[in-house]
Amino acid sequence: MPTSTSFSALVSVDLDPANRTFQPFSLTRLLGSVFPPTEGCRICVLTDFDDPAALFADYAFLHLIGYPIQKRAYHIFHRGLVEGTLKDLQMTGGEIYAYRSTGGSNLDLTDEAWNACGAQLSLKRHIYTQYDIILCVSTWSATAPLTAMAKLHGFRGATLHGVNDIILQSGLSVDYNDVSRDAEALRLALTRADEIEIDFELEDGRLLTAWLGLAGQEAQKSHGLCHGRTPDVANLPAGEVYFVPTDARGQFPMKYEDGTLGILHVENRAIHRSTLIAGNQATIDAHNAKLADDPMTGTLGELGFGTQILPVSGADIQDEKILGTCHMATGRDDHLGGDIEPGMFKKHENSTHDDILFAPHKTPNFNLKQVRMKRGTQREVLIENFTPSAYLLSALATVRQA
Repeated sequence: MPTSTSFSALVSVDLDPANRTFQPFSLTRLLGSVFPPTEGCRICVLTDFDDPAALFADYAFLHLIGYPIQKRAYHIFHRGLVEGTLKDLQMTGGEIYAYRSTGGSNLDLTDEAWNACGAQLSLKRHIYTQYDIILCVSTWSATAPLTAMAKLHGFRGATLHGVNDIILQSGLSVDYNDVSRDAEALRLALTRADEIEIDFELEDGRLLTAWLGLAGQEAQKSHGLCHGRTPDVANLPAGEVYFVPTDARGQFPMKYEDGTLGILHVENRAIHRSTLIAGNQATIDAHNAKLADDPMTGTLGELGFGTQILPVSGADIQDEKILGTCHMATGRDDHLGGDIEPGMFKKHENSTHDDILFAPHKTPNFNLKQVRMKRGTQREVLIENFTPSAYLLSALATVRQA
């Protein structure tokens, strides 16, 4: 049974994001809280294009329809740096560069980069080794490859893929010291769990259960702080507690990009087949063909839980951080301390890290009926019907009242 908590403690945690007041977005406040010390640091911005040589030269993309993320990279981050934040935080640099879009989540970047004059550069020679802080505002997540490069070359950074106006006005307008505090409180509530069970309720009343073995590992947190000079890359917006599963079995539902609904069948930590609930059988067949051709694509590399109270943004980078949601991910997990690396996949383009988010707006066709944790002799309910349990709310209330 879940740990009991007092009503006064529970009501101190308001779960309605509409009741939150976010300060206007400030690049100075964001970078000043995420990256101290900033004094003397050289900083730049990276963004991605399918054809950077043509689109980035002389900022041609600014005069074209589309490219909303790249335009935010330019106007909000690049111009924000040179028009005040560099001086405010005693940093230098502020340049913006383009690289070739990877076409997949967390795929390794090629080494080519371009400046606005159209000159081709090297990420390794001209960027990774020349800057102390790198901000990557991109279409596809680059957290995994940049984390590896940060450890190799010694920089700090942040990945902000899919940034939109809602994210700027909410998930990037919070106090990351508070985010870190809440994430640590929930990390302690979950750390060293032996196993997690998740019940999914389908519209027709069927119940699917997925079991994930965690082997008592220390939970990790994405909390947004890269303090000191230690190489590190934050994924912003931050706010989650996560594990690298050591085993998994059972079933869980999947909503594909075209709206097709399937059931994913899991054994030995990997999805081995999908079956149709509703929609396009060809979508299911294509997934099964990929699993058969490159089985590593079905390996479960992450189990994560959101820790923040935020509005839905329509982008998973923020929405997976919302308290009461959880997500799994397939594919590479080396950037999370796991053992699945790009070289283990049959094809480079398959070595992605793809999140599967379970949230009311994202997966309205099924309910996250209950999430349960086993830790030694302790048994706790974590989530019911997309609502955090008394156990989790008590952990948050306690740290906020301290």
